Amino acid sequence: MRAALRRPLGGLRGPLRLAQAAPRGWSCGGPGPPPAPPCWSCGRPLPGAEGPPRFCAGCRALQPPGPRPDLFRLMGCDRSFRVDAQQLRRRFRSLQRAVHPDRFGQRPPKEQYYSEQHSSLINKAYQTLLNPLSRGLYLLELNGVEPAQETDCDADSEFLMEIMEINEKLAEPKNEGTLEEIETLIQVKQEELTKEVTAAFERGDLQEAKKFLAKMKYFANLEDKVKHKKIPS
Repeated sequence: MRAALRRPLGGLRGPLRLAQAAPRGWSCGGPGPPPAPPCWSCGRPLPGAEGPPRFCAGCRALQPPGPRPDLFRLMGCDRSFRVDAQQLRRRFRSLQRAVHPDRFGQRPPKEQYYSEQHSSLINKAYQTLLNPLSRGLYLLELNGVEPAQETDCDADSEFLMEIMEINEKLAEPKNEGTLEEIETLIQVKQEELTKEVTAAFERGDLQEAKKFLAKMKYFANLEDKVKHKKIPS
């Protein structure tokens, strides 16, 4: 039964942080960021303190994104499970206005390529931090914790039975009423789990947060099944 449940998936505001903050612009700690390379266009030295996206102060050429950007810093957020969704959305729009490829159509091909890279990265950062599940998984990654897997729920037989019962209902012939009921149940469960994950992160219990995130992955999988089943055949 458990093997059948483990199917792979297709991803609040406050100053509390989970671990000591990394150096500015650096996602994984260490001795500090290496010196920034000079501007690719004019060769001018680039100041290390300028945040992403980086433009040359001399020729104003857009520079490439860093190799391992911190998505929280990119989006102007504290490294915390709590984020301000409105602030995140404003930051997303502001960044996209600055680097969107439409603004670089007359620039050199290299700079056009960099604008595409930045735009893609900003989209990824926004989607990752906006969704509680992907945000929590990313925080685990930043803190060196192995990714949450559905197998982390193996000891909770009551939870697994609940998931199995929902899967059985979804296997029945399509019924709009049943699908709406399941969709509402999943939403309620995800909201409850989000609160549990928030509390776990804020007390620094990363392993407990990981267990709740594993349960959220199950419900996200079920949510995808409901959406697929609601598509007209």
